[in-house]
Amino acid sequence: MSLILCIETGTDICSVGIARDGELISLRESDEGRDHAKKVAVFVDELLHETGVMPDELDAVAVGMGPGSYTGLRIGVSFAKGLCYGLNIPLVGVGSLDALAEVAIEDNEAGILDVENWDEAVLCPMVDARRMEVYTRLFDASGKALSEVSAEVVTEQTFADVRRDKQLIIFGNGAAKCREVMPDATYINITPSARGLARLAQLRLTAGQTEDIAYFEPFYLKDFIVIPSKKKLL
Repeated sequence: MSLILCIETGTDICSVGIARDGELISLRESDEGRDHAKKVAVFVDELLHETGVMPDELDAVAVGMGPGSYTGLRIGVSFAKGLCYGLNIPLVGVGSLDALAEVAIEDNEAGILDVENWDEAVLCPMVDARRMEVYTRLFDASGKALSEVSAEVVTEQTFADVRRDKQLIIFGNGAAKCREVMPDATYINITPSARGLARLAQLRLTAGQTEDIAYFEPFYLKDFIVIPSKKKLL
């Protein structure tokens, strides 16, 4: 039996869960903005008390590794690394877009979504990257990746070849702004969540695919650029 603490903080949503053998047993989430530094530790403490799990009973910590918000990813990854170092347990990194696709697949299997011809569709999770840019990756309906992670400036021509031949399902916190320029795509309301990490983290842990705690960094996809202030300083 494996107990994995799952942390996803790559967007405005702070989400923490505990999974047993790949199945989520408890979850805490907040969409009140990027106050993750205060919330993540509180959520972990609440979950441990709620489930009766002691910290030293955890077998691993899984974290959404990006792409996403630079600050949000740093908070989640730093917290996860600190726990793993202190408890001497493995760190498991899970791609945030893979986890987002997993949430959509789980909701469809649970009958929460009402999407026709799901099995023939192409899934397109989108994480907001400001303006009309998104981080995205294409998956088939079972969660198999069909493309690499990329940063796309969304226009009428984005994934036009896919949309011509298949139903493209868009979701995530970057999808709503793309509905007008991609009117033929199917939009569903799915947001990032730690529950998308549970099964994927268990698979990676079982396969021995863990991270080097000392050197692991979030997957930003784009370099973080500091823009100097135009204000005159004393």
